[in-house]
Amino acid sequence: MDTTFLFETGLHWAAVIVYAAATVFNTSGVIFRKEKAEKTSYYLAAAGLIIHGTALLSRWAAAGHGPYMVRYEVLSSNAWVAMFLFLMFARIFPKIRPASIILFYATLMLIAISLFYSAEFRKLPPTLNSIWLVLHVLFIKISLGTLLIALAFSIFYILKKRSRAQWLERLPDMETLDVYAYRFAGFGFIFWTNATLSGAIWAYQSWGRFWGWDPIETWSLITWIFFGIYLHLRRFFGLKGEKAACFFMLCFILSIASLFFVPLIQSSIHSEYFT
Repeated sequence: MDTTFLFETGLHWAAVIVYAAATVFNTSGVIFRKEKAEKTSYYLAAAGLIIHGTALLSRWAAAGHGPYMVRYEVLSSNAWVAMFLFLMFARIFPKIRPASIILFYATLMLIAISLFYSAEFRKLPPTLNSIWLVLHVLFIKISLGTLLIALAFSIFYILKKRSRAQWLERLPDMETLDVYAYRFAGFGFIFWTNATLSGAIWAYQSWGRFWGWDPIETWSLITWIFFGIYLHLRRFFGLKGEKAACFFMLCFILSIASLFFVPLIQSSIHSEYFT
């Protein structure tokens, strides 16, 4: 177990180094129009993803459960999913590649912060031993990774409108930025909804009720409502541009609070994870 622990933490540190290099190359490539540096950053990010994924799989095999218990593995796996989703979407939709300047930093920050927490293995409590928990966790991680892309385009929209920095000319036009923010927000909303539904089924399976107004459940619902309002205003009331970007940023802050801060400040039946 000790050998596995050292191997896995060593791989995590190696992934941090590779991600940091990718971030440096990416930032210089995007801002200073160095296509070779930007291209190199994507190769480095893919290499970091492989190293990082190997670390998570090693931990999964040793712990006997997925990376969704302690803060160390929750934050680390969130970083992996965010990077994986971005690289996948960037290949399908090349126009979103400039969002890498935010996604790379976010991924690096998540995995770096994870290393400041205890990396000790924890056994899976009986109430968490369910396929519905696995689906619940997977959906929320996909949602967060997609919402990060929408956040990047919302920030870009505001920057491009208010700043004359030359590197912003590399970004798509204002309308495209607005549309991508809207579409990725919608994608994230769908998976947040799936996470809520699968979590309710898991709750019924574990505790005999679908909903209990637990603090995390409540804040997750509030976040879902705000995202729903955002999408509703955009679809039916013509909300767009800077106002839409600012509203989305508020929704994103709520999502981060419900996922990472509520478990730290309020007692919850969810306290068996993210400890």
